[in-house]
Amino acid sequence: MANPFYKRDVLSLKDFKREDLELLFSTTDKLTEMKYRERVSLGEGRILGIMFFEPSTRTRLSFESAMASIGGTSVGFSETKTTSIEKGESFADTVRIVEANSDVVVLRHPMEGSARFASEISLKPIVSGGTGTEEHPTQAMLDLYTIYKEKGRIDGLRICIVGDLKYGRTVYSLIYALSKYDVKVDLVSPPILKIRREATYNLEKIAGKDKSIEITERESLKSVLHEVDVVYVTRIQRERFPDEQEYEKVRGSYYLDAELAGMMKSDAIVMHPLPRLDEIRPDLDATPHARYFKQVQYGRNVRAALLSLILNS
Repeated sequence: MANPFYKRDVLSLKDFKREDLELLFSTTDKLTEMKYRERVSLGEGRILGIMFFEPSTRTRLSFESAMASIGGTSVGFSETKTTSIEKGESFADTVRIVEANSDVVVLRHPMEGSARFASEISLKPIVSGGTGTEEHPTQAMLDLYTIYKEKGRIDGLRICIVGDLKYGRTVYSLIYALSKYDVKVDLVSPPILKIRREATYNLEKIAGKDKSIEITERESLKSVLHEVDVVYVTRIQRERFPDEQEYEKVRGSYYLDAELAGMMKSDAIVMHPLPRLDEIRPDLDATPHARYFKQVQYGRNVRAALLSLILNS
């Protein structure tokens, strides 16, 4: 089987088939079982370029750790203050400099279209680490892998996504990924944070003729808690709101704690891309439903597998 990830940009979940995702998952499983010498040979002598124009803890550390785990190294920046951007260097030139010193580049940027633009001028593969309010493709890959590992399947599940569905870029990538499976999805949000119509209007085309995703929008989380297999909670992102007053209107709209988790199925899981604020209370951490820190652990291995597939034919 040809490797569909080799030297490939990772910009959107729309670009990948279900078979591609399943190859990534099987590779991740194999990677976790590899002996050290075999694993580090996958990235030995290779360099990951880091271009982060926005703050990040999990994504940046996850990629750096993933690259190190397959024997590679990382170079780049996590803030622009230490770069020639402060001197007026253009984004395009910065991309060219980083890719000239790397084998693959991961980019996070506040502007929509920045990763796709970078891919057009870079000779090396560009992996989006989240751009604007568009997508965060590798987050969705590790989210899907978490569901697969923790529930044993994806087809046939009912998944609730709650919180900021308008600005949350992880949400769009996750929906595009789930559209390739037979699932039911409940989207729970305040009216002003409903999912953007232009982002999902061609979902059937993205999913393919043989897939069936059923989406229901609602405002009440409690009304669906007892029925779902997965609750995916997202932070209401203050930094994305153009108006502070609009943010204050919806701040704290939804939360999950140990008491509310008592309404859930005994084997239902709670996920979160993190960071969290008050939407997941600390007392939920000790319940058997919590999987958000395990997501982080899975994320390192999924990204290591992804990088190894991009770098090796």
